[in-house]
Amino acid sequence: MSRQPAVSVCFVCLGNICRSPTAEGVMKHLMTRHGLSEHVHVESAGTAGYHVGDLPDRRSRLAARARGVALESRARQFTQADFGRFDYVLAMDEANREHLTALAPDAAARAKIRLFRAFDPSAAPDAPVPDPYHGGPDGFELVLDLCEAACLGLIEHLRRELPP
Repeated sequence: MSRQPAVSVCFVCLGNICRSPTAEGVMKHLMTRHGLSEHVHVESAGTAGYHVGDLPDRRSRLAARARGVALESRARQFTQADFGRFDYVLAMDEANREHLTALAPDAAARAKIRLFRAFDPSAAPDAPVPDPYHGGPDGFELVLDLCEAACLGLIEHLRRELPP
């Protein structure tokens, strides 16, 4: 019988095809490397339903694949019920955080919402993960770099929270 993961994390951006599935894929990749896969459940979602059911953006998948990271999730929209499923709801930027805050049914749900890069010790307060959708390939590489740095910080944070 498998155990339920001790902690659950949802990464959230606007459409759930670039930034949040990249964060999800990077986090899963790093959790495997750090032996945390069975302890932490990870998903991603978007604040909007523009791309529900779609794979991550092809450019995101190509950039991630070049680094050995698989992006395999399907886009979905974050719902109010998700606050009951996740311990951490990590927004990619201030607009997503504001949308999630407005959707949160109560103070306990609002307390789960944080900016993702808050876990990156080198990031400025309130630093976003910029949306690469309308830019060139360098934007997707930058998103991967930022996600890796924040995921490593998140892993360190979660290690302190997980039971021994």
